Amino acid sequence: MAAELAAAWLAFSAPVAAARAARRPMVALESTIIAHGMPYPENVRTAREVEAVIRELGAEPATIAAIGSRIRIGLSDDELELLGRSGKAAKVSRRDLPAVLSSGGLGATTVAGTMICAALAGIEVFVTGGLGGVHRGAPESFDISADLQELARTSVAVVCAGAKSILDIGLTLEYLETHGVPVLSCEQDNFAAFYTRDSGFRADYRLDDAAAQARFIRTKWDLGLAGGVVLSTPVPEVAAMPREEIDAMTAQALAECQAQGITGKAVTPFLLARIKALTGGRSLATNIALVKHNAEVGARLAVALGGDCGAS
Repeated sequence: MAAELAAAWLAFSAPVAAARAARRPMVALESTIIAHGMPYPENVRTAREVEAVIRELGAEPATIAAIGSRIRIGLSDDELELLGRSGKAAKVSRRDLPAVLSSGGLGATTVAGTMICAALAGIEVFVTGGLGGVHRGAPESFDISADLQELARTSVAVVCAGAKSILDIGLTLEYLETHGVPVLSCEQDNFAAFYTRDSGFRADYRLDDAAAQARFIRTKWDLGLAGGVVLSTPVPEVAAMPREEIDAMTAQALAECQAQGITGKAVTPFLLARIKALTGGRSLATNIALVKHNAEVGARLAVALGGDCGAS
């Protein structure tokens, strides 16, 4: 009954509905990166390019957002434009879904929000840019992203370029370990750090092959071990930024954030915007490159997992 009630809130685009009916592999995509993570028009152009990458590799992209009191699984060009241009979309995590849906507001789903919606839609693979996590100074502020707790409870594989480099990556990985979330790495031994390839921290397991990744994930869920799996893959080397440069700029942006009293959901967009300004826009190019690469890895994983997970 609960599943039937939840399904009533879902609205599938025609391409996604066709993929579900044909039992084709699907890849969920978040919408916060469109509404809050990049400026217009780069945000909408990147969203379309990422969807094209996934289609070329044999899977169907499903960008997710809350529009008109429904969870939209797959967005039209007009809906992508709405999210990219409006500047008014709420950031939607677990706590925010009821408010946005019941009020009919416009909502861009975060990692946590997208995981929930993907699971409701029967989509097992989700591609994002970088994970949220434990913020620097969290022992005093208790600022920990809801993304991490969602990974502990919702069975969706999340493909990312590691965690955002503005975070305390060591504590983020400790949190995931405590909650039993496996962290896989693809293409290198170490966990990635968004703008930079290497966080300096080892992932739990390295699995470069999509078939091996799929076997690991399927085994976890077949055993009844609920919860997500993180698959980290580094930004392509040609687009990566030097770790020392990003660390220095992150420290400056964090100091400015604290001086201005910025807290909560506003922190990450502020830091990303400041780093973009401090790098003269180079960080945006890196962000776009890593999202596209993540889409390639995620599409291959979805195909390897098989397309038998979305149809009712």
